[in-house]
Amino acid sequence: MQVILKENVEHLGHIGDIVKVAPGYARNYLLPKGLVVEATERNAKALEHTKKHLEYKKNKVMEAARGIVARIEALSLSITHQAGEEGKLFGAVTTKELAEKLLEAGIEVDRKKIVSDPIKHTGDYAIPVKIHPEITATLKVSIVAVA
Repeated sequence: MQVILKENVEHLGHIGDIVKVAPGYARNYLLPKGLVVEATERNAKALEHTKKHLEYKKNKVMEAARGIVARIEALSLSITHQAGEEGKLFGAVTTKELAEKLLEAGIEVDRKKIVSDPIKHTGDYAIPVKIHPEITATLKVSIVAVA
């Protein structure tokens, strides 16, 4: 099934792209969420008419993403956890906990956009955060053992 993207969809495409997807994926996920419209001849003509608006929206999204990246990269998180000998943590620091710490700092990021395995040792880490399919921020995290 051919669809026109109204939003950026990871692993699928960018705003305004015409892509082919499975009918069930389009019917059950993309269309109900308002991420796409069916690629009919009428919608294709309407797409040509609204290309400028989509380009403006894409630029606005990119600029907002760059602002969030700047805020994340200026931030350095310090997380304290109980740790045993040799700095091994009791438990792990997960993406959920990192997202909560970012929220406390005033930056709202979906935990699924934080690209990290659970952290199980103390130390300093540089964790990538995919703000936008084209833009990735680096979050500096320091894991410290509780005294």
